[in-house]
Amino acid sequence: MAATGLVTYAYFSLASHALAPADYGRITLLWAAVFIAVSVLYRPVEQLLARTVADRDARAGLGGGIGSRRPLRDAARIQLALAAAFTAAALALRAPLQDGLLGGSAALYWILLGAVLAYAASYFARGVLSGRGRLGAYGGLLLLESSVRVLFAIAVAVGLAAGASFVAFGMVVGPAVSLAVVAAFFVRGTPRPPRTSTAMALPQPGEAVEPEFTLRRGAGYAGGVLAVMACEQAFLNVGPVLVNATEGAGGAALAGFVFNALLIVRAPLQLFQAVQAAILPHLTRLRARGHADPFQRGVTLTLLAIAGFAALVALALLAVGPPLMGVLFGGGYEYGRGGLALLGLGMGLYLAAATLTQAALARGQAGAAAARWAVGATAFAALLVVPSESGRVLGVELAFTGGALVLFISLYALHRSAGRRDRALAQSVGAD
Repeated sequence: MAATGLVTYAYFSLASHALAPADYGRITLLWAAVFIAVSVLYRPVEQLLARTVADRDARAGLGGGIGSRRPLRDAARIQLALAAAFTAAALALRAPLQDGLLGGSAALYWILLGAVLAYAASYFARGVLSGRGRLGAYGGLLLLESSVRVLFAIAVAVGLAAGASFVAFGMVVGPAVSLAVVAAFFVRGTPRPPRTSTAMALPQPGEAVEPEFTLRRGAGYAGGVLAVMACEQAFLNVGPVLVNATEGAGGAALAGFVFNALLIVRAPLQLFQAVQAAILPHLTRLRARGHADPFQRGVTLTLLAIAGFAALVALALLAVGPPLMGVLFGGGYEYGRGGLALLGLGMGLYLAAATLTQAALARGQAGAAAARWAVGATAFAALLVVPSESGRVLGVELAFTGGALVLFISLYALHRSAGRRDRALAQSVGAD
């Protein structure tokens, strides 16, 4: 997963050097559109599968496995419905997408449509692999996608090909190539989890009772996660899109610079997907077995690690941020040292909020988490539209960090409240 983040960073670094600023800006807008769509539409099913498969594996006892294939079938129905809805919406909105967002490029429009559809199966596979604890395969799948994608940027950078459309085509080919690997993996069959002892299979004191999986219940959980993902993508992508829409003729180029600054958040977030892929099924298993204290310790240790990492990133950006961004992305725009360091701190708050979200999802609190994300996204949007005398880029950096702070505080309050209930339940069962 760390390598995946570096390869993704290399894709944009090479594209930034090889393309004109306006063409690079359209590449970043296309990427933003693709990942708004796939994260909002498909990650809810990934999270649903990760939690459901992990919970059933934890309760299955001697037999292992998920007990039945109903969760997979129902999750597949949800995924197909979401992909069909996107296709219909994208075809209906072709004119504003192609002419308004992508500069009139029909090639970029069809790449957008093809990439979003190709990612449907990839996200489904990620959910199953994460729930089964197959994190090596999970990371390998993402690394394959990013490695194939970066080849297209390399080809343009060394002169073997030319144009923004060729660079963008890697966004389709990456997930398409991974589909062949996913198909082979599932045809062969994923190994079952290790057989557990009879003692582990028995209900544990304080064990949470999980309702039977149904399509309606799964859709409700996925709907809550979908709302979380929509707010997440607002944090990551509204800034460049708003800059492109409000800055006139130079909007696309400036959007590219804003996107580059936000890569300070995106690159660690790519790495953090490894933590997310592991922490949701891990916390789900702990909760299924009634282990309230290990659950709390796991979340706390993750938050402390993020705090240390964010402090180091902020100090590094304060020391060498502007020259480093100039080397990586070139261009004539000057990145402010203080703004980059502030964004490093905002990145830490955002990753901490993402950790607390995984804890809420492990408890089945998708709706409550979505409400907190809506509060944070609203704060971000309100700060984003406030005029900044220091420039557009710093305005986006301030808005992101302020919104992330509001989000973290609201999710931490939810986590503390749920933790007190978990400990009270465990103590009451122990007393009985």
